[in-house]
Amino acid sequence: MRVRGRRRKSVAFFITLSACLVALAIALNVGWIILNWREVALLVFGIIFFLVLIFGLVLNTTFLIREIRRNEQHDAFINAVTHELKTPIASIRLYLETLKARDIDEEQRREFYNIMLADSDRLLLTVEQVLRAGRTGHKRRRIANSVINLGEMVQECLELTRIRYGLDETALIYNASPDASSAKVSGDIDELRAAFSNLLDNAVKYSDDEVRVSVSVSALDDKRVTVRVSDKGIGIPSAQLKRIFKRFYRVPGRFMARVKGTGLGLFIVHSVVKKHGGRVFAESAGLGHGSTFTVHLPRV
Repeated sequence: MRVRGRRRKSVAFFITLSACLVALAIALNVGWIILNWREVALLVFGIIFFLVLIFGLVLNTTFLIREIRRNEQHDAFINAVTHELKTPIASIRLYLETLKARDIDEEQRREFYNIMLADSDRLLLTVEQVLRAGRTGHKRRRIANSVINLGEMVQECLELTRIRYGLDETALIYNASPDASSAKVSGDIDELRAAFSNLLDNAVKYSDDEVRVSVSVSALDDKRVTVRVSDKGIGIPSAQLKRIFKRFYRVPGRFMARVKGTGLGLFIVHSVVKKHGGRVFAESAGLGHGSTFTVHLPRV
């Protein structure tokens, strides 16, 4: 919080400095014009120089603000990743120390093993997210193409999400359209599976106390197939709908801050879908009204 406060003060300082420089440049230019209004050539040169100066100051201020915001996002990402790595490691260490120091019955021992395995999965998932974000960021990276039945793959992702969070069948609902069996795409199955798993993971994490997520797969037309993931969660402010797919970006807010994450999930979704020739967009009526993520992919 202190670091953010200092950075905001730095932003305010440089904005004020740029405004003062612009005002000074205007004053000098106007004064120069008044004193040398008869010199037409110098007048034209002065106006051009003035415009270049103003443009440079505005460009410098814009670049500075972007860099400060980017640094803030990087710091937030490092803090989030550190927490996501440290928490399961600390948990695993605690249970191992308990197993080493105390004699416990077989049932409790099995429970400890299950918890440690779950923490290991969480640790592995975080590492895979970071590595995948690095790979998907490379535009020249080739994808391994194969024909994929999108309906079957999305159902697999849905079942894995249900098991991971211990949800019942009413929490995650798959709506199959009559043409879902013909919804086939060409692409990298591992990358597409990661993209849809991230969408489902987000839908569950950002739901309220009661998880209600519906997933549908259908053929949009002869050239495209579509996947929709809808939830009844906290929703997304309209001003944030386009920004949520940026790397490291997380929607500000009290509830959002309570949900741990790295800010890479939706960036991976956007990168993977774009690399496969499709598009993804989010819709929401606002906070408290849930959200819907729609993915369009080329059909084969």
